[in-house]
Amino acid sequence: MKTFLFVSAIATLFLVGFLPVPSKRNVSLFDGKTFRGWEGDTVNTWRIENGTIAAGQPGQMAPHNDFLCTTRSYANFVMRLKVRLMGTKGFVNAGIQFRSKRLTNPPYEMIGYQADWGPKYWGSLYDESRRKVTLVQPDSVQLAKWVKIDDWNTYEIRAENRRIRLYVNGHQTVEYTESDETIPQSGLIGLQIHGAGITQVAYKEITLEELP
Repeated sequence: MKTFLFVSAIATLFLVGFLPVPSKRNVSLFDGKTFRGWEGDTVNTWRIENGTIAAGQPGQMAPHNDFLCTTRSYANFVMRLKVRLMGTKGFVNAGIQFRSKRLTNPPYEMIGYQADWGPKYWGSLYDESRRKVTLVQPDSVQLAKWVKIDDWNTYEIRAENRRIRLYVNGHQTVEYTESDETIPQSGLIGLQIHGAGITQVAYKEITLEELP
């Protein structure tokens, strides 16, 4: 009997050792109530509304680009969030900066990679304020099948070393490897409202899992 119990205990420990361990690295970047962990113009531009981070008002033109940024930097990660973009006039656009930094002139701008979001740019990878070019632009016909206009869409950013992948509602839109070794591969994350448009944008359910 003692031998049986001993063998059973060893077998149990052996099996437990192979059970999947829940990841503790996936964290929420937004608590739905406060701007803790974020910085930016929370007086005139950014607000918390019904558990979302929002910017823009109906009928009002966004005067310039503006970003709400994390207070710490990230390098390798998987980030997931939901974004809703609505607009009626002008350049209706938004995006998520990553591996980026703030500029000092003007102070409301950022430089770095952007997971772009808006008509003609859904699911694209843009290089904001640096090369100022769309690095990868997915097929617009496919995107039209995946994007929910004026509604919530899931955006996923995977940044692993020099490899960047973007996904919209579970569909991959970007596969990019950075060849320029002078470009930083870590930095801030920023939520954007683009200027020159009557635009409303909201972000929610923002999570991030850091990778080695």
